[in-house]
Amino acid sequence: MLELTQQITDITGKAGGSWGISLFDLNNEKSWGQNEHRPFYAASIIKIPIMIAVFAAAERKEVNLKDTLILEQEDIVGGCGVLQHMTPGIRLTIEDLVTLMIIQSDNTATNMLIDFLGVQEIQQTMKNIGLRQSNFFHKMMIGQRDSQRMNVVTADEMTRMLKSLYLGRIVSEYASTQMLQILKKQQIRDSLPSKIRHPDKATGNLQWELANKTGNVPGIRHDIGLFSVGERVIAVSVLSEGADDFTSAGTIGEIGLMIHKYLAQSL
Repeated sequence: MLELTQQITDITGKAGGSWGISLFDLNNEKSWGQNEHRPFYAASIIKIPIMIAVFAAAERKEVNLKDTLILEQEDIVGGCGVLQHMTPGIRLTIEDLVTLMIIQSDNTATNMLIDFLGVQEIQQTMKNIGLRQSNFFHKMMIGQRDSQRMNVVTADEMTRMLKSLYLGRIVSEYASTQMLQILKKQQIRDSLPSKIRHPDKATGNLQWELANKTGNVPGIRHDIGLFSVGERVIAVSVLSEGADDFTSAGTIGEIGLMIHKYLAQSL
């Protein structure tokens, strides 16, 4: 892993800004971090803990994923997602709202789920799964953020959360599997997977997969996920702040390509 981490250190140094990175190789249990305990504004990364809170409530039989919520006019916010373009009054299952929240990063779907669950439920779920520095306070697209009550995450805690998901330890083995399947359907592909080609010259036709979630607002860009090539799997969290938006996207894409090659060469 030494060569990989040196490459990552070099490329993030050239990109400028602040970077929080955490890697955990699930095959050999090697790990590495760079500013991995520094809190970053979460952006849409916070949507994974919200998803976990939904599945936790479903596991306790407090929520049925097939139940529906009505899209109201006051629910609609901008940013990512298709629901802002839909007609108020339509019904969507909780399961569909979770899927839209993750694969399209739909902010309207997210806020509907936050209202349904409640802030305290999400905060408690985050504590239950071992998140101590990461926290949740507010809905998406709320305008001015209170610097003392921002949604924040750390790279270390996000990687540990991903590792637990992969091992089936978040909520239940069944729930973990269901959540990973949703993450694999991610439609926003402009960061970790953006530089990988099919097939990649360096790794041939090896099958690869990424279960991930992106998050970005101006000046902030993140991508976290479980990266697999063949039987090799690594949990990766890349958080960035203060770099040029175009540069940060390209840098995270290069990191994804580096990880892809590292996994393939380790087979």
